[in-house]
Order: sequence, then C-alpha cells, then structure tokens
Amino acid sequence: MDTLIGAGVGSTTAVAVGVTHKNSVLLRSAPIGSLILRKPIFPANSLRIRRRPAAAVRAEAAIDLSDPDWKLKYERDFEERFNIPHITDVFPDAEAIRSTFCLKMRSPTAEFSGGYPSDEEWHGYINNKDRVLLKVIKYSSPTSAGAVCIDPDCTWIEQWVHRAGPREKIYFRPEKVKAAIVTCGGLCPGLNDVIRHIVITLEIYGVKNVVGIPFGYRGFSDKNLPEMPLSRKVVQNIHLSGGSLLGVSRGGPPVGEIVDSMEERGINMLFVLGGNGTHAGANAIHNECLKRRMKVAVVGVPKTIDNDILHMDKTFGFDTAVEEAQRAINSAYIEAHSAYHGIGVVKLMGRSSGFIAMQASLASGQVDICLIPEVHFNLHGPHGVLKHLKYLIETKGSAVICVAEGAGQSFLENTNAKDASGNKVLGDIGVHIQQETKKYFKEIGVSADVKYIDPTYMIRAVRANASDGILCTVLGQNAVHGAFAGYSGITVGIINTHYAYLPIPQVIAYAKSVDPNSRMWHRCLTSTGQPDFI
Repeated sequence: MDTLIGAGVGSTTAVAVGVTHKNSVLLRSAPIGSLILRKPIFPANSLRIRRRPAAAVRAEAAIDLSDPDWKLKYERDFEERFNIPHITDVFPDAEAIRSTFCLKMRSPTAEFSGGYPSDEEWHGYINNKDRVLLKVIKYSSPTSAGAVCIDPDCTWIEQWVHRAGPREKIYFRPEKVKAAIVTCGGLCPGLNDVIRHIVITLEIYGVKNVVGIPFGYRGFSDKNLPEMPLSRKVVQNIHLSGGSLLGVSRGGPPVGEIVDSMEERGINMLFVLGGNGTHAGANAIHNECLKRRMKVAVVGVPKTIDNDILHMDKTFGFDTAVEEAQRAINSAYIEAHSAYHGIGVVKLMGRSSGFIAMQASLASGQVDICLIPEVHFNLHGPHGVLKHLKYLIETKGSAVICVAEGAGQSFLENTNAKDASGNKVLGDIGVHIQQETKKYFKEIGVSADVKYIDPTYMIRAVRANASDGILCTVLGQNAVHGAFAGYSGITVGIINTHYAYLPIPQVIAYAKSVDPNSRMWHRCLTSTGQPDFI
C-alpha cells in the first residue's frame, strides 16, 4: 500500500469493532458501519481491534438487531455511506450542459461544447439512478463457506452502488478543462493502457489541454519535473509497452502543496492511478479542494497488482501478474522435477494479501504448497512445512512451493524499517524458506536440491495481457465519464462484472485479503493437497 506523505494521510487508528452473539462475532466490514457475521477466531466476549485509516473512521453507534427497524436503518446507512460526492454539494448552482460525448461522431468535439448538432436522441447514457448490486450471494447460514452475514439469520439486504458510465448532462465545459494524470506507487501492468484511454476519452469529450504529472505526487512540487503534454498522438501506442509513460514514485509533498500547484497550473480534473495509500492522498486532495471551494473533479483508478482493494472483483494488473507468474512456477517445477530430490521455491507479490499466490497456484497445477499472509503456518514441527516437504520428496521425488512475500514474516527479524510510502520493509521469506529447507534436509541426512526464484520485478514491468487491457480501457473511460458528470472523491472499479463508482473512503478502509474460509482458498487447498501447517 503506497501512502502520501504529509497532512496525516495514511495514518491509522485502532477501532474496536467486536460484538459477540452466541458463537459468532459481529464485525464491521467497512469503516463506517456495515456489520458482517463470522465465526470468532478469538475468545468469546473479547474485543477485536482492526487497524484502519483515521480518515475512514467516524463516531457511530452499532446496529441494534433488537430494533424492529434495524433493517431499514441499515439500508439508509449503507446508502449514505456509498453516496458519491458531487460538485453540486458545494456548488448547488453549477451549470449542467448537454454532454459532448456521443459515439455518433468519434472525432474531437471542441466545436460542439454545447452538445452535438443532432435532433436524434442517443440512448448510450447512464441514468444517475442506475445502480449495481454489491453482493450477489444470499447465504442461508453464517457457517456457509465464505459467508458474509449482517445478522445471525443471514438476513438478505440489497446493497446498491452507483453504476459507472457517461451521463446525459455534464458539469464541465471541455474547452475550459485542464486535465492532469498522475501515476503513483510501484509499477503495475496496465498503467499505460489506463493513461491512453483517459486521454482518448477526454479528447472525445472535446478537451484539448491534457497533461501528465511526472513521477507521482512528487511531480507537483519538484520544479525540475515539468508537466508532460498528452494527446492521442502521444499515447497512441504506449499500451504496447510496460511501465508508465509518466513514471512513478512513492510518497510526495503535503496535500496543501499539491493543491497549491493545481491552482497555479489551472488543473480542474485530476485522475489518480494508485493503490490504497495513493487513493488516501486523492481523497485528501478532494477534501482540500472542497475546503478551498475549488470546482475540481478528483477521480481515482485503483492500481494494485496485489488485488487488495475492497469491494472490487479485481484491479488492473492482477490477471497479468497471475499469468506471468506461471512462467516462474513452471521454471521452478522443471528445475525441481529434473533434479534429484529437487525443490523449487517461488516468491510472488502480496504484502498483506495472498491473491496472486493463490490464483497462480490454482492456475499452474504444479504447486504442492501455497503459503499466504492470511493463513498461519509453521515451518518446523511434526505438522510443519518442512515435514510435509520430506513426505513429498519421499513420495513424489520433487516439490514446488509458492509463497506470497508477506507470508511468514514472524519467522524473520523485524527491522522496523519503512519505505518512502510508509510501508514496512519485509524480510525475504523466500530466501528464509530456501535456507531452512537446505538446513533441515542436511540435518536429517537427505539430499535436496533447492532452487529459489523471485520474479517480482519481471512481472511488474510487463505489458498488460488481453484481459487486463480490456479492464484498463473501461476503467480509463469511466474515470473520465465520472469526472465530467461532476463526481469527485470517487474511484471506479468492476463489481460483479459491472462497472461502478465508489466513494474513496469506502475502498481505503483496509486492504482486502483472502478469506481462509472462502471457496477459492478451499479450491487452492484441493489443488495442492497440502495439510494445515499448524
């Protein structure tokens, strides 16, 4: 998770959220009050603490399930929390004009800033009241695999979020727009694809002034980093390469300096590509603009290769990462299978969530052991990973381990070091497993040939595959549609295969993680055949 430095963005607050009920515990699944029912993993009547961004926390009474109107109150609370900010909240008299976006004419439309000269009505717009269903599974019991329930009876409550897409009315005149794009954090497949389609869609609306801010938020304050003019001609083929045309960096100046720079440059649309920390920064920029009564649309596009953004099916770059990880896993398998008592260890991305390791293991069919941050394991002991490796060598002759980078950190020395984003610097669990495996087999007098592969930077730098290319295209387009529709402080994502707008605070509360009781993790365990290493 990358974090904007300054103004307190990215700080965390411990919030007590546990309420016991018989053999279950009510937990907040979002920063502002939704409750989910899951089996307790801590003693009854104890209080569970979850770390969450301070910006996402507010005082609120827990839902009283004994209240006969609790369901109605829950629905109202949910609707309030997932309502997306609009410039008319601050500028009630803001002018709404007919949209300049219409695919009956695909050339830039600056000369038609008041709308297309057509008497025909185009039916390609999204109604502001259109919604997308956030949850689609109706659980009948809290004990169902992966169950997420609001109360002990798993009462079904429809949870709707705003559908993304072009609106019939827009709140910015294209000829008066100066749009800026910034990419923050680390590299991720698909960055150039998103940049490309933001620029192309802006031009279709009629915007002529589009710039890129170089090297993340830093580009707002570093006078040696001039903004980069962008146009369809500039971005036409950038999706054919990995990386970011604009460059990336972690951290950045205080929010006030960023907004000062935006005012000075005349930027009134800002598109921010990044993860949880970057989105926290975007939300802080949005709030500062509101405080200064600036008519600015700030729209995020969630970029995290780890796929750890809340509520969304997936984030761009994830599919590509899983696909590229197959090369590393297959190489480890060939090395292990070709050696006498060969063991291949592959470390994949995933600081706090094991989605890449889990999905890559499932896809490959060559992994014997998958280790992720969400599931505790022991290396040593009668039920440890090393004991199972011995069994695999005896029965199969070789083995492959896939481990997420954030797994098993308790086995490593804690240096308390942090990177520029404020993230804890992780120890290398892959090297540790390699060393402990060699040591273990030497101690028991069994020959073992252990190979370690870390493809992290190779995976991050590749271009997006076809699946991610489509996702990036739609995300980029919908980001522009959201900005022109007058929304700000939002991000765009895919939810149950449909695209939606979400208020940023609802997606940055904490990182999404693999549910050890989910069907997908159970499928992974079925594929690998591994036991519980506890």
